Amino acid sequence: MTDFPPLDELLAQEDSLVFTGFTHDDAWALGSLLVELARERDLPVAIDIRRGDQQLFHHARPGTVPDNGTWIERKNNVVRRFGHSSLLIGQRHRDRGTTFEDATGLPRDTYAAHGGAFPIRIADAGVIGTVTVSGLPQVEDHALVVEALRRFLGGTGH
Repeated sequence: MTDFPPLDELLAQEDSLVFTGFTHDDAWALGSLLVELARERDLPVAIDIRRGDQQLFHHARPGTVPDNGTWIERKNNVVRRFGHSSLLIGQRHRDRGTTFEDATGLPRDTYAAHGGAFPIRIADAGVIGTVTVSGLPQVEDHALVVEALRRFLGGTGH
């Protein structure tokens, strides 16, 4: 999976993957689901879930490196600043024929509009956190998060 999804598909994902609430236990359950998916596929990923500034879940699978934590921070910063997934923000700039870095001038060591960070959005409240995967090519990081969110939200009614 290397093709970038179209912007309308990325927007539709965000519109459909919305919570009615998000607790510490939800973070544990969602994080555990992501870990299970990664284990089943033997994926070398780091997984991070936050509500605001508080890290509620973190797990690093075999094959990850300390740099995965840096990527998580940089991707999360994009979601927190722009309110959309890191892949969507990068795609907006690609569609305009530029790059996120060139268009925004934001520091590369602080922001990365690469796929893998997705907003945790509460209906009628907005973005309250992030769920992030790092370790695969960016479209695959994003797809893993979306798959887990679809399963989680489909199974819990959140």
